[in-house]
Amino acid sequence: MGSSRRIAVVAGVLFLVTHVTSVPAALIYQSVFSAGGVLGPGDETRVLVAGLLEVVLALGVIGTAVALYPVLKRESEAVALGYLALRTLEAAVILTGVVTALAVVPLQGGDGSTAAVRDGLIAVHDWTFLVGPGLVCGTNTVLVAWLLYRSGAVPRFIPVLGLVGGPLIFAANAGKLLGLYDSIAGAAGVVVVPIFAWEVCLAVYLIARGFRAPTADLPPAARVTEPAVATGV
Repeated sequence: MGSSRRIAVVAGVLFLVTHVTSVPAALIYQSVFSAGGVLGPGDETRVLVAGLLEVVLALGVIGTAVALYPVLKRESEAVALGYLALRTLEAAVILTGVVTALAVVPLQGGDGSTAAVRDGLIAVHDWTFLVGPGLVCGTNTVLVAWLLYRSGAVPRFIPVLGLVGGPLIFAANAGKLLGLYDSIAGAAGVVVVPIFAWEVCLAVYLIARGFRAPTADLPPAARVTEPAVATGV
């Protein structure tokens, strides 16, 4: 297996890891964090499991950018570095949310001030989810999708999904940040479809097929220019 093929497989697996960890963690938090942050029987363990899943998620987020960087920098090193930096920022925000979520566990019982602290920690965790996997992820998705679209390293329909899904998820979370989320709540489930499809399609393609030649193996100056009629998808 060549180096480009290994890079593709690693990147694809890491993209799948981010989904396998993020979705269960989000569902766990949603089920255990209620007003007042009082945890029921077994909820403390569930929060710890969700925290561990998000730690793995953060590592996977950084890993995808590190794995793709050698390929992306052939199109634009500056944009590739921007993608790497934003993915690192996204992971840092996620880990901040993990710390606040785990801090809720020992704050059970106590007086009203303790309950207020619990509510505050849960609110911080909720905001980190909006900023990291929402706003920052929407931005870095556009960068990597644009580079993959330009390079032709994967079929064009895949980065198009990212170029559509990134701005949509950013807009949805920006609307929530500005207090407009209730007005688009009905569309909230729809806007995540393109970015979900983008990441899953990209992961599956990279694992199954790898990067398309010549981008995966040649520097930009050595690439073969295809006839104008060959659009390639």
